[in-house]
Amino acid sequence: MAQVPFLSIVAPCHNEEEGLREFCRRAAAAAQSVAGDAFELILVDDGSSDRTWEIISDLAADVPQVLGVRLLRNHGHQLASTAGLSASRGERVLLIDADLQDPPELLLMMMPIMERGADVVYGQRTRRQGESWFKLASASLFYRALSKLASVTIPRDTGDFRLMRRRVVDILLAMPERDRFIRGMVSWIGGRQVALPYERDARFAGTTKYPLRKMINFALDAITSFSTTPLRISTWLGMMSAGVAIALLVYTFIRWLQGETVTGWSSIMAAVSVFSAIQLICIGIIGEYLGRLVLESKKRPMFMVETIVRGSEHAELSIAFSEMSASDKRAALDAAFASEEPPRSQNNSRIG
Repeated sequence: MAQVPFLSIVAPCHNEEEGLREFCRRAAAAAQSVAGDAFELILVDDGSSDRTWEIISDLAADVPQVLGVRLLRNHGHQLASTAGLSASRGERVLLIDADLQDPPELLLMMMPIMERGADVVYGQRTRRQGESWFKLASASLFYRALSKLASVTIPRDTGDFRLMRRRVVDILLAMPERDRFIRGMVSWIGGRQVALPYERDARFAGTTKYPLRKMINFALDAITSFSTTPLRISTWLGMMSAGVAIALLVYTFIRWLQGETVTGWSSIMAAVSVFSAIQLICIGIIGEYLGRLVLESKKRPMFMVETIVRGSEHAELSIAFSEMSASDKRAALDAAFASEEPPRSQNNSRIG
């Protein structure tokens, strides 16, 4: 059984062939600065269509600390991150994207904060380079709306870039929901969580994996996971519509008593359209929550692992791996590579 590492770095990857080697070089250098050789670098291939998995396999063969996890299909960033966290064994776990927008070198600043008692150290963006005005404006609007709607305090201008203690990761993995919003789930766990302000860099290579459609779906997952306010809004809209409808009936009755008739096809159609729109909005809001309940009730695996690789050895995990407890997951990983040799020294590895 391989020695349990002190630090785990988890990086979900989707079509990151252009910058993956540079990310590994910088992440490994940062990890070695704080943990020596007692770290692991977990790269999760989230159904990439380029050479990402081939590069991960090469890195695993060259760098003893690299563990490659290949998902059976594209599950999305949040579930790919969950798969990587499930495979982690370290007492400290850094979750970071592989696009190098979040500098791995900030680990050297995060670790001392955690040593002073923090349970979570999260990066808080003060500036975002290389992003369009629309992305910046929509992100700002999203975080501010979420802070008003959410039932827990979710820090503004933060992503999933954070360093966590093992107990926080184990609690996070024990939360069974499929529509995951990791930064909100970590906030819900509580404990001492400390912000580390930083300037976010532009992508090292490639293009963003979050187009407008995915951004909207991500926002819906975040709001419906941590707030029932939209349901209350639909109730308020229904009550307001009922009040307006009653007022119109009273007004029509009074005009009838006065011997006057209300004419105007346009005004009637406008009123019908307004009430119909409100009803459809309310039904849509309820449908979002109901749809998530249906998906949760199916109890399908959260993610499916096709293969994992460490060194030159490939192994498979049980289809039930995603549903195991944190301790059982670590036991399954140890069993998968039970016959492997002890990790070699970092000085004998090659990155690049």
